[in-house]
Amino acid sequence: MYKSIGKISKKAGLSPGSLIYIGEERNEKTKITLFNYDEQSFQEKQIETVDECLSFKDSPAVTWINIDGLHQVEIVENIGQCFGLHPLLLEDILDTGHRPKMEDYGEYVHVILKMLFFDENSNNVVTEQISIILGSHYVLSFQEREGEIFNQLKERIRSGLGRVRKMGADYLFYALIDSIVDSYFVVLEKLGEKIELLEERLVTNPSPVTLKAIHKLKTGMIFLSKSVWPLREVISGLERGETPLIKEPTGIYLRDVYDHTIQVIDTLETYRDMITGMLDIYLTSINNKISEIMKVLTVITTIFIPLTFIAGVYGMNFEYMPELQWRWGYPAVLSVMIIIGVLMGFYFKRRKWL
Repeated sequence: MYKSIGKISKKAGLSPGSLIYIGEERNEKTKITLFNYDEQSFQEKQIETVDECLSFKDSPAVTWINIDGLHQVEIVENIGQCFGLHPLLLEDILDTGHRPKMEDYGEYVHVILKMLFFDENSNNVVTEQISIILGSHYVLSFQEREGEIFNQLKERIRSGLGRVRKMGADYLFYALIDSIVDSYFVVLEKLGEKIELLEERLVTNPSPVTLKAIHKLKTGMIFLSKSVWPLREVISGLERGETPLIKEPTGIYLRDVYDHTIQVIDTLETYRDMITGMLDIYLTSINNKISEIMKVLTVITTIFIPLTFIAGVYGMNFEYMPELQWRWGYPAVLSVMIIIGVLMGFYFKRRKWL
């Protein structure tokens, strides 16, 4: 968190539209992949220079340019110049700390989404910002790094299966968003498994480690909610928007994505309630343990109060104490003390205090 604030501060005092990359430091080369297709033909190529995109800008076929890596600012700037993108839009692309949003610039529509995936190595959810731009015949997607989330969509384009090659750029735009939303369900499934394991640990052996895991999971849920909740407004805006770039047939598919978004949000809220309940259960369990310990200590203390009194009386060492000279005084006092302890224990047991 503090690292992000420090990076954002680099923009202080600069004019709007200043292009500065704000995100995780990366060294790999930015990768640009181009797909150009229609129902009959298909072309895929790796772009070495942005100038190669110019010949596809006004192509009647659908053009999808995917950029993996935002740290090379000059590439993003050149693509913006090539497609006539607004400087503020480019600034938003390079700032990876944005919340999901949608902006209609007339000639193109820009959305920012959060892509989630589960890292098996760290056992945590990793977020990545992705920006998607829809034009009349093209779609631009900007990712922080190369990933596999769009691999199935790419295979459908290559093979010609499904509707993607038969539809326009707006359907490709929908398909990219749908792939991102579908990945949320994979993450939710992993989180559900973590919650189940945590519940088992909570029931069998609650410990400070369990409490730490609950707090970590709760913090993660809050972060995920901030990444997912605004998505409902984004999809709703696209569905109800008046932009001519999104045709009516594609609007039906966007409504389906909206339903999936609501389902994701409901699941997140359910998980948050479960984690809050687990925290309450943990605190209750700890309090119950403390109460049990205090009850046992109280019973022991109560039993020893009369025994301590008797020992204190006969420990005063006055000269004229008849029992001190009595041959059976010591075993008699011990017997009385044992009888008192047994009777008090039996009484506590009968009252179910033990």
